Amino acid sequence: MIFKTYSTKETKKLAADLAQEVVKSKLQKHACVFALEGELGVGKTTFIQGFAKALKIKRRITSPTFVLIKNYKLQTTPVVKQGSLRGTANYKLLIHVDAFRLKDWRELVPLGIKEMFASPKNIILIEWAERVRPILPRKYIKIHIDHLGKTSRKITITFPKSLFQ
Repeated sequence: MIFKTYSTKETKKLAADLAQEVVKSKLQKHACVFALEGELGVGKTTFIQGFAKALKIKRRITSPTFVLIKNYKLQTTPVVKQGSLRGTANYKLLIHVDAFRLKDWRELVPLGIKEMFASPKNIILIEWAERVRPILPRKYIKIHIDHLGKTSRKITITFPKSLFQ
């Protein structure tokens, strides 16, 4: 699926819409993983900010470039009430990973990435995912963002077959 956004507000809205679809979907056997790719400054963190806001995360979302991983607890109230997102009944944790500084995917292993991938209660968003591709689970959602102009973006979202079935 290819989308075009023309502002950071539109990029965040697209991410929020995706977040709402994810929390409404049937729970999987493993974490729900999003692999974000695109050049520096393209809006990967902006996308994640919109995603997190839709999940009612109140903390300021910044890229965990130096700490590598940040965890955010999710509300566990009913998923949808009167058409708006109220919580994430199936998921307990949003995990934000930034692989920009990594030399190799193996650097994430001592931080517990395999255990994070194994838990069906986690939503994991990975910036610079192409740097850790060998460790990604078999089924993940790829989000590639390209510059079209100063504030416009092309966002390509690729879903693996049967991820939400």
